[in-house]
Amino acid sequence: MYNCIFSVIPKLFTTALVLLSIVLFSSSQASDVSSDGLHNKLDDDLNNKLDNKQSLDLALQDLKKQVLALNRDLFILEEELMFPSNTQLAVFLSLDIGEFFKLDAVTVSVDKREVASHLYTDKQLDALIRGGVQRLYLGNIKSGEHEIVAVFTGRGPNDRDYRRATSFTFNKASDAKKLELLIEDSTRLYQPEFSVVEWN
Repeated sequence: MYNCIFSVIPKLFTTALVLLSIVLFSSSQASDVSSDGLHNKLDDDLNNKLDNKQSLDLALQDLKKQVLALNRDLFILEEELMFPSNTQLAVFLSLDIGEFFKLDAVTVSVDKREVASHLYTDKQLDALIRGGVQRLYLGNIKSGEHEIVAVFTGRGPNDRDYRRATSFTFNKASDAKKLELLIEDSTRLYQPEFSVVEWN
């Protein structure tokens, strides 16, 4: 009888080991599955958040573009309302200078009434020398004949104080009038030249 019991014990032990191995393997797989599922869920949540953030960024960029376009349209509309073409006068300034003149300031008068003045920084001068054009004045005048006078101060040849004025008589019709104050070097005279050019 004891021999029979002892012969069954190893079989029971082996069976128990097999069952234990199956249970452990199953629970391991279940934990792997649940762990993978958790990772997948976290990845999905993260991707959704990233997608939402990118969508929000794109929406904000689009909104900024729309606001800028609206501001531009409002600015143009405001100028058209405040300065209609039949009374509009615009005065611009440009430089084509090098060694004969360094602009410090300009004052503009129309019909003996000062309408604009400006002091220049080195940065602004650099922008003008590189080809920039500055709008000095935008206003309204009646139709008819008018005179513009521009007074320029700065450093002239040999770094001396320099002050020059130029005047121009023009006729204002029903369309907008645009004038350009032009400062340029005269290599023939070795000094700056100041003129007023009428835009067509």
